[in-house]
Amino acid sequence: MRPWLEKQLHLIDFTLASLARRKTKNVGLLLAYTLIVFVLASLSLFTHALRSEASYVLAGSPEVILQRMVAGRHDLIPPGYLDKIGRIRGVQKKEGRLWGYYYDPVVNANYTFMARPASEVADGTIMVGSALARERGLAPNNTISFRSYAGKLFGFTVAAVLSPDSELLAADLVLLSENDFRRFFEYPEGHYTDIALSVANPQEVRTVAAKLSTALPDSRPILREEVLRTYQSLFDWREGIVLTVLAGAILAFAILAWEKASGLSAEERREIGILKAIGWETSDVIRMKVWEGLIISLTAFLLGGIAAYVHVFHFGAAVFAPVLKGWSVLYPRFTLVPAVDGLQIATLFFFTVVPYTAAVLVPIWRAAITDPDAVMRA
Repeated sequence: MRPWLEKQLHLIDFTLASLARRKTKNVGLLLAYTLIVFVLASLSLFTHALRSEASYVLAGSPEVILQRMVAGRHDLIPPGYLDKIGRIRGVQKKEGRLWGYYYDPVVNANYTFMARPASEVADGTIMVGSALARERGLAPNNTISFRSYAGKLFGFTVAAVLSPDSELLAADLVLLSENDFRRFFEYPEGHYTDIALSVANPQEVRTVAAKLSTALPDSRPILREEVLRTYQSLFDWREGIVLTVLAGAILAFAILAWEKASGLSAEERREIGILKAIGWETSDVIRMKVWEGLIISLTAFLLGGIAAYVHVFHFGAAVFAPVLKGWSVLYPRFTLVPAVDGLQIATLFFFTVVPYTAAVLVPIWRAAITDPDAVMRA
């Protein structure tokens, strides 16, 4: 075992010296390789962290949200629905919710207005998300006016700016009292936007949803797991768009890497011929070149991976965030909790390190089995 280990160490030492002799070519290849790993790893880490964040946030959301559909469109829930739902076995808690969207022409952004009890938000006051506050320059005790869709002007005093920790969900949020919400959107008393439900037994969520559909044929139950799947699909779709845009650059690198890895320069051929002439075996030459490929690919993999980790979890993935977050105007600022999946690392390793290392084998094997004199003459 020890002689074999010493032999490998000597091979690695010779390989490093060989790489240093062709440093211009190898440094250029290493930089290009590292850049591709950085891009792919950043996308993978960022989308995985967003999925994890979405799963964490949605864990506290209602298990079932009930909407009323009229002619295929979302409509207000009329009085009486809450009583009917309360008689369905399995429903533990029900709450009518009031929310809606408002377009602000000042900053060309959509806000989410949501009603809260008077104990949380007093009439005539609002609480706003931190991204909205940044965009409109708002602070506590400032006043702001919104013109309703009916043309009426409503003035509000900012009671508080929501914590930046909640910015992923509350970037565009405006909380106001139920009375103010109904006046602003002209919602009749007793009507709600939707109903949030809690189920006594989590294993019976689908059963309760089926009962709701039967008891209220014009309703549409939306399960929490369905919302999560929608978010997952959205992130996958956006990641696919970015990868498609970058496909040209990745293909160019693949061609470059293949050409650099599979093609042997005249200097490398002479080196192999000399090594064969002084007694190196074919297996030794192949091992040396495999070590060369592993050193370049593993170094690029580690450098690109570390740079991607820092880029995503310390700088907020500034390069890809505007595309993958999806907000058009009010971009939320938040720090992602580091979330690294072993499968991600293994997949990235397989598609970056393995192909390059394998690409060096065929030309090296051909050169290594050729007569030393013929190799040096070629």
